[in-house]
Amino acid sequence: MKSVLLACGAAVLGACSASLDPELQDIDRAYVADSGTLALYCGAMIDGVGDAPRSDVTLLVRNGRIASVTPGRSVPRGVAALDLPTHTCLPGLIDMHTHITERPDDTADLTVYFRRTRDEQLAISREFAEATLLAGFTTVRNVGVYVGWTDRALRDAIDAGEVAGPRMQVAGYYLTIPGGGGDLLLPEVPEEQIPVAVRMGVARGPEEFRARAQAAVDGGADLVKVIASGAVLAFGGVPGEPEMTPAELGVATEVAHAAARKVAAHAHGARSIKEAILAGADTIEHASLIDDEGIALARARDVALSMDVYNGDYIDTEGRRQGWPEEFLQKNAETTEAQRRGFTRAHAAGVAIVYGTDAGVYPHGLNARQFPIMVERGMTPMEAIKSATSVAARYMGWSDRVGELTPGHFGDVIAVEGDPLADIRRLQDVSVVVKGGLLFKRP
Repeated sequence: MKSVLLACGAAVLGACSASLDPELQDIDRAYVADSGTLALYCGAMIDGVGDAPRSDVTLLVRNGRIASVTPGRSVPRGVAALDLPTHTCLPGLIDMHTHITERPDDTADLTVYFRRTRDEQLAISREFAEATLLAGFTTVRNVGVYVGWTDRALRDAIDAGEVAGPRMQVAGYYLTIPGGGGDLLLPEVPEEQIPVAVRMGVARGPEEFRARAQAAVDGGADLVKVIASGAVLAFGGVPGEPEMTPAELGVATEVAHAAARKVAAHAHGARSIKEAILAGADTIEHASLIDDEGIALARARDVALSMDVYNGDYIDTEGRRQGWPEEFLQKNAETTEAQRRGFTRAHAAGVAIVYGTDAGVYPHGLNARQFPIMVERGMTPMEAIKSATSVAARYMGWSDRVGELTPGHFGDVIAVEGDPLADIRRLQDVSVVVKGGLLFKRP
């Protein structure tokens, strides 16, 4: 499906009509972000906060923000309208754990990041941003890049209307120990030959981590990403073993919170999960080997888990087919089912779980493949949808702007044919994508 942008921004509002025949422009052309005015008639609407959908409503977006939600068809004169009587409208979805500047194919040979320029990496990432948006994910957290600050450049290009993509919070780079889960220290490459751009957050000791965290904040990071434990897709590390110390985690969190930034802690192992929570992390990424003590601590401290419970299937099939390192495949096999069991236990215990996929490890645009597994492992369809809307918005600190279809929030709306509460897989086939009142995809 060719993606399009409905030219109903502030500068061209007069060109729009209620017949959905306004001029369409290619998304490659610049536009004014969050400037759209559009009415959507929805046969059903899930607003992201309520426990049941509403039927037969009109959602009005003016100048990029939701202005009203009214019963029946109620389209103001002169406003472009989209009639969706057989669709369910939802808030634009949120993915709390992406790597939107990177692609899975490169995992087979990570040395590509030593040869590819920042501009080349950014050009690739623009394709991934578009794919993510057209899949219905209008907001993402990008929780780390190999080539430092490529996510910041992409975020700024999207905000400027130069690139079609989701709203982004970015980390800029990983905070990690030498040879840790966020460090591209590869066995076959001498350390002195590895570019500085892929090791910007490597540190050892509290003071070095304080400096790296402060540099991230000062450089424009929206959150700080710490690698507390070993990683699956990294050489040498053990997912169940700690890497950063509690003191190092503590200073990174101190710097981030002083600047009103959230901390996302990569932590597979039970010990690292608890140490990151006690250090003040706001979300735990992966949480693959979480134990009951960690579950209780997360609930008591109101720390959300971002558990990429689809990801392991892709690694075990496509990763294996593509010839990813055997070490990576083995560690994935050791954590996938354990993570899913932990997901079920944490959800049953009342721990907040946000929607995070690790997209970039699997292809961008397939983000919604995780929904069915979340439902299979204990969530209701509505809980899964809320994990990717209002719950995610709360834990990223954006409850005032995204994650729900209520007046004052950004006009980020998606629509799917039929009822996703009856079949959550419908979210894998999004028909309509509106961001800031601008229509990027329609049936």
